[in-house]
Amino acid sequence: MPKSKLAKNKTKASTQKYLDIAEIRDDVVILKDGSMRSVLLASSVNFALKSEDEQNAIIQNYIGFLNVLDFPLQIVIQSRMLNMDKYLEELKQKQKEQTNELLAAQMTEYYQYIKELITLGDIMSKKFYVVIPLHAAGTKSAKKGFVSQLSTLLAPTKILQLSDKIFNNNLVRLQNRVERVVSGLAGLGVTAVQLNTRSLIELYYSSYNPELSQLQKIPKEELLQTEE
Repeated sequence: MPKSKLAKNKTKASTQKYLDIAEIRDDVVILKDGSMRSVLLASSVNFALKSEDEQNAIIQNYIGFLNVLDFPLQIVIQSRMLNMDKYLEELKQKQKEQTNELLAAQMTEYYQYIKELITLGDIMSKKFYVVIPLHAAGTKSAKKGFVSQLSTLLAPTKILQLSDKIFNNNLVRLQNRVERVVSGLAGLGVTAVQLNTRSLIELYYSSYNPELSQLQKIPKEELLQTEE
């Protein structure tokens, strides 16, 4: 095998060696310790524009939502700089195709406005995610001791294998949690949608490779793989 291929394979293996993710399938993330994660994409609420009574209602509903949960949640806010190049190209093309002189002039002004806006600062997008965990049967959710943490660092590729029966049982339990969270967030005026397998792969790919993901998209047939 050529040296370049050997180096590439070695890099791939060493990178995956230190990732917590073992597999992504059935719309869940499976970690190396056997625990599972579902991820929801949530809408936002403009709290500042609400009246005082509405704000108090949201706060009380949020407190009530948290109090009925018997498992932890992780709320992640992901900020990304928007690449406006493609949008500007499409806008310029539509401007050329526009036959109405007034609309063409307005599109020209809008195009210049966007270009000036980009020069003044980066345009950011924010996405809100809710991560719902479930520890696999037989694994401990409590904090690991020093010896346990050390052994994990020394052998990061060790993966807990789950039987189909245990996996399916855990999948049902996790889905029940997802439904409870979606229902609770709906009471706050927040719409939440569970990410499917494809969306999860794209999310983690873009999170670990923010620059590369802008240039190189994941082919439809590609699946997340880990080294054994």
